[in-house]
Amino acid sequence: MTKHKSPFHLSHDYVKNITAMYARSFYFASQFFPKHKRKATYALYGFARYTDNLVDNPRNRDREELLREIDHLRWEVETAYRRKESEHPVLKPFIQIVDAFSIPIEYPLDLIKGVAMDIAHTRYQHFEDLYIYCYRVAGTIGLMMTHIIGYSHRDAFEYAEKLGVAMQLTNILRDLKEDKDRGKIYLPMSELKKYNVPEEDIFQERFSENIKALVQATAQDAHRYYDEAYPGILLLDDDSRFAIYAASRIYRGILTQIETNGYNPFHGRVSVSLNEKISITLREYFKYRKNRLFRKS
Repeated sequence: MTKHKSPFHLSHDYVKNITAMYARSFYFASQFFPKHKRKATYALYGFARYTDNLVDNPRNRDREELLREIDHLRWEVETAYRRKESEHPVLKPFIQIVDAFSIPIEYPLDLIKGVAMDIAHTRYQHFEDLYIYCYRVAGTIGLMMTHIIGYSHRDAFEYAEKLGVAMQLTNILRDLKEDKDRGKIYLPMSELKKYNVPEEDIFQERFSENIKALVQATAQDAHRYYDEAYPGILLLDDDSRFAIYAASRIYRGILTQIETNGYNPFHGRVSVSLNEKISITLREYFKYRKNRLFRKS
């Protein structure tokens, strides 16, 4: 007799596959989590990616249709929180981890607000404006992950937000070419003005010393946020510290690739290969085991 999977297991497989497809670095690092936390991260990422894809993959829907779709998702999240259940294939596993790990509703709602910003904004005037976007679409994921991982001090949330912002700045540099093809420039207009980079130079892919300086400065900002976030790893539960550290080091490797390309964002999307991920992971594991960082507190 053929056994059929329950709807929950089908939903779990779905969000696991989403994570493996869209977040290869994160999926690789997640293998270092204990099983129950690894499954929870798939549920979280599945929800985050689904939400993001509403705008990144707009299909043939116009602006108003997308805004209604996002607003419906917000309503569905609020209802799922209130009722503690959902039949939505992504929300079904997500709402279970929300209950299990006490994830506040403001985090997924802020994430949804961040995705809606992608419809409302194609430019950001100042870094402070961009920071709000980075917090909503990435910092919130760090905050939700902190609930899943566990922590010894509330300061862990401040560090998690910094790590999320560092990763989003990395995304912005990695995806600059793809984003400009969609009519978007995430680098703040004030920074373009500071480095004397006309928008047209980005849209026409006219690489210059000015663009190089702009990209380099943004990469340095991202590095600073990574550095500021790292002490927070010590505040996480010891069974998951290395997974988060590995994910951050692998993701930071994207900045290294950008630097290797001479800060030219028009070479195309850069990534960290599987061999490089393994190399980074092994190097950092032995390095930080020696420094006692990941031993039990």
